[in-house]
Amino acid sequence: MSVPERKRTIGRTLLARGIRQDGAMSEVEQGDVVRSADGADVVTSDQRVLRGARSRRTIVRHAVDVASLEGLDGLSIGRLATDLGISKSGVQTLFGTKENLQVATVKCARDVFEDAVVRPAQTAPCGAARVRALIERWIEYASVPLFPGGCFWAANLAGFDSRPGPVRDVLFRCQRGWRDLIAVELRHAVGTGEIAQLDADLTAFQLDAVLVAANTALRLGDEEVVDKVRLVTEGFLVPPN
Repeated sequence: MSVPERKRTIGRTLLARGIRQDGAMSEVEQGDVVRSADGADVVTSDQRVLRGARSRRTIVRHAVDVASLEGLDGLSIGRLATDLGISKSGVQTLFGTKENLQVATVKCARDVFEDAVVRPAQTAPCGAARVRALIERWIEYASVPLFPGGCFWAANLAGFDSRPGPVRDVLFRCQRGWRDLIAVELRHAVGTGEIAQLDADLTAFQLDAVLVAANTALRLGDEEVVDKVRLVTEGFLVPPN
């Protein structure tokens, strides 16, 4: 397929979703809730705000997929405009700078991850059962995978660990939040006598390290690593003697 044909095909897809070639939303979609800069849901009837919010979501969700494969440094306003068949000026207006785009991409990846992994696991009882649920949901997230490049965090943390700034800060908060979530459940399991005594923070760190290694193995085609992840997890969830 030629580049013009590809752009027309993408354009038709976007129109079906309610987004015009210039990056704005068509009237196909209507709604009244947008997310403000501080993450709060705000009700509005301003169609320009709604169109901008929907355009932003469409663009940033595609950016997550690109960054999972090529890293956040692989993102650019021009690249996304070309991929989606929309105007560069439309993307520029929504994000302003590449750094703003990168931060928005990380936040979008966090939201998608929470919807796919964290929230479903909350239905499990607190403690060991919830740790198992979190790990099982993570395995599914990385195995399917949810993002083309596998685990978004594994693909991007190493690229920013020595680069202070907003992008590293938001990546770090997401990673710390994931570890803290596991640690909270481990502490609950220890406190109720469900599992033997352990250092919850250290164990969460170790489990996270195992998951990062498992993501690499999965990308290389080693599906047997899933059983290893489960064995490691169960090794930490043994009942007290």
